[in-house]
Amino acid sequence: MTPFLTRLMGRLPIGWLQLKHNRTRLLAAVGGVTFANVLIFMQLGFMNALFETSVITHRNLVADIVLVSSDFRSLREANPLPRTRMYQAMAIPGVTEATPVFMSTMMWTDPATGDTTNFRVIGIVPSGEVFLDEKLQQQVPLLREPDSAIVDRRTRDFRREIETVIQEQGEYLIESSGRQLSLRGVFSHGASFDVDGLLIVSEQTFLSLFPKRAAGTPTVVLLKCASGTDPLAIARQIDQHFPERDVLALTKQEFIDAEQNYQSRQTPIGFVFGFGVAIGVIVGLVMVYQVLSTDVQDHLAEYATLKAIGYSPRYFLGIVFEEAVCLATLGFVPGLCVSLVLYAVAARATALPIAMTWSRPLFVLLLTAVMCVFSGAVATRRLNSADPADLF
Repeated sequence: MTPFLTRLMGRLPIGWLQLKHNRTRLLAAVGGVTFANVLIFMQLGFMNALFETSVITHRNLVADIVLVSSDFRSLREANPLPRTRMYQAMAIPGVTEATPVFMSTMMWTDPATGDTTNFRVIGIVPSGEVFLDEKLQQQVPLLREPDSAIVDRRTRDFRREIETVIQEQGEYLIESSGRQLSLRGVFSHGASFDVDGLLIVSEQTFLSLFPKRAAGTPTVVLLKCASGTDPLAIARQIDQHFPERDVLALTKQEFIDAEQNYQSRQTPIGFVFGFGVAIGVIVGLVMVYQVLSTDVQDHLAEYATLKAIGYSPRYFLGIVFEEAVCLATLGFVPGLCVSLVLYAVAARATALPIAMTWSRPLFVLLLTAVMCVFSGAVATRRLNSADPADLF
């Protein structure tokens, strides 16, 4: 590595040579930066999984505009809205189709394992086009049979034997809420932080599972607009058409943004993960500062000699920055490798889409470099203020 750095910088890599002179200290510093990187990667991975899983259902809906109750903050806490608003919205020019969708949660205990699953149950009209996922939409006609359901194969703790039985026998019977349901199909969706998986049923089956819900109060209404129209303009026109202000018309993107804003700003989860990233940066700052500060202290006499014969403070700052960048690079690579392994383990254990995006390593590498350089700048303060005469 020394010849490479010599060729890269055009001078002797004094910073790197000082670092590797004490290998024990170097390993401790690299370990500290690696730990900070793993902590930051994991927090960002979990936070991204939170935001992505919170809107998977939203993205999969076929809609240009979504009608929600006026106090809508999250799909998890969405209140029903009057179905009459759907018919009123259809009177607005440009709206071509409307589909009511019912949502709630249902607990199911697998008698074979004793595991309890928290399903998000979505009740739809079997004749409507509701999902962008073609494989899921193709199975929707199966729901015309009473008490039929389609289940998410990526549900947390979902037994593969259930899918095998469905494929071989055409159905798998379960009981929940005092009713027997026939699972007739599977699809891929994935768990989220608030539910373990999805269960799709018809509107009539939904009302049977949740007798307190009324047919006239869907959770959301999906609206399609005519080709060439502006959904945002139509949504604002629909809002003006509801003087009671009990229903909001959101474009699909506004619907997604509202959910993510709620998760990031109004739930403690977003703050917790952001706080974890800050803790990782602080840990890295402290570790790198300790190493660089000790290194400056150990070589203070040599620095003073160089300073006495005319080397500028910028030269010493360059040496310390060189050490900081070396530590950032050496700690980043193992941190990335360890994080990739932990991502796979966490994704398998939680059924959450925890994956490394292409931009995240670049962001963490930049953050690590800034962290190390800042620590180096702080560590050189004593050297800058030292008088060579006092050092001897």
